[in-house]
Parts: sequence; C-alpha cells; structure tokens
Amino acid sequence: MARWLESRERAARPLPSMQCGLAVVARRQRFGVGQHGRIWHSPVGGLWLSAAFGWSGRHPVSASLGLAAAVGLAQQLEALGLPVQIKWPNDLLIGGRKLAGLLPRLRLRGAAVRWAQVGVGLNGTNRVPAAAVACGAISLAEALGRRHHPQARPDRLLARVLAGLDWARAHADQPELVRLAAEARLWRPAAGWPHAGETWQVLGLHTDGRLRLGRLGQELALARRF
Repeated sequence: MARWLESRERAARPLPSMQCGLAVVARRQRFGVGQHGRIWHSPVGGLWLSAAFGWSGRHPVSASLGLAAAVGLAQQLEALGLPVQIKWPNDLLIGGRKLAGLLPRLRLRGAAVRWAQVGVGLNGTNRVPAAAVACGAISLAEALGRRHHPQARPDRLLARVLAGLDWARAHADQPELVRLAAEARLWRPAAGWPHAGETWQVLGLHTDGRLRLGRLGQELALARRF
C-alpha cells in the first residue's frame, strides 16, 4: 500500500515528487467546486477529499484515471455488501441513487504526467441536503440501513477511499483490465442516454474513459468535459 500524507489544511507549497500520495481532507465544504465549475455545500459527516499521487505511464497510454479511481472506490464499497454502479463520467450509484462523486485530473508537462489529482465527495453519516435528495442522492449510512452506521463514519471512509486510490495507481498501466472492471459496473439506463436531442443506448467504454453510445446502427463516443 502506498504511503499517504494527510492534511486538513490547504497545501501552501508546491507538491513534492509524488513518491507518496498527499490527501487533503475537509470536515465540511461551503464552496466545493465540481464538474463544469458547479458549487456545492458538503456537510459534516461525509468525506470531502482531494488527493494527489504519482501516475505511471505516458499520457494517453495509461489507463483512464477516472475509470481506475471509480473502480477502486467501488470495490471498497462492495466489500460492505453494496451493489455499486458507475454512472459516467463522475458518479457512483447505489440503487440508481448518487452516493459519491469523483473529479479526476491528470497534471501534465507536455505528454508526460506530472501527477494525478482526484477529488472525492462521499456521503457518509451526514444528512444529505434536500436539493441533493431531490436529485436522487443517498448517504452510505442510509444505504447500509442505519443512521449512524460505523462503516459510514468519515474516518472509516478515508481508509477505504485511500485504498481505492491505491488500487487505481497500482493498475495505471493496465488500461484494458480497468476498462473491463468499470464496464462490468457501468450504469446503463433502461430509458436510454439523452444526447443532442436523441436517445442513445450505452454500449460500453473505451480504455481512455470515453463513453460508447449506439443508435440505429451508429456509434459515437462522449469524452469527459470539465
């Protein structure tokens, strides 16, 4: 397992060589930023983390960081007996309801990867905000059937998330293995996937993290956009 440096304050210095990982954990967030720059509030009781770590391989030969991180975290939650699905591109679902969100980025220098960065927001024992509940969110405690389930506490979640990121880093040079593992958990909505005013069916994933969609004999691939 990789060595992790944990901090509860924003890093004030440039990141080191990333021989070990750096994880910054917030007790709560008032101005969290997600996909497309969306702002959200994250209450006490969840795990709100930003991690940076080394990533082997050269871009874009290595596995998709987003897929690898999603699979690693999904495996940790499945160990609790939960059926986890990966909703492309950023979410983990339980029973079709959002449990966690991930925000992956590779920091590059030319074609070389300097380090990987992953933001994780995971509802634990916190009360999910009403606006998020209306959008179908769920907490881990609720999924486990107990309001203050010990496995849903932030300290327990931190160990699982770091173990999941360790898995992602360990499999950075195995893009096909990562793709197959992610595809086995891929959320495929029965009603289809809306895109450009039309309904498409989810076919699977590319090793670079793109989502494969099909419709009437046609196929296209959607890429992550941040």
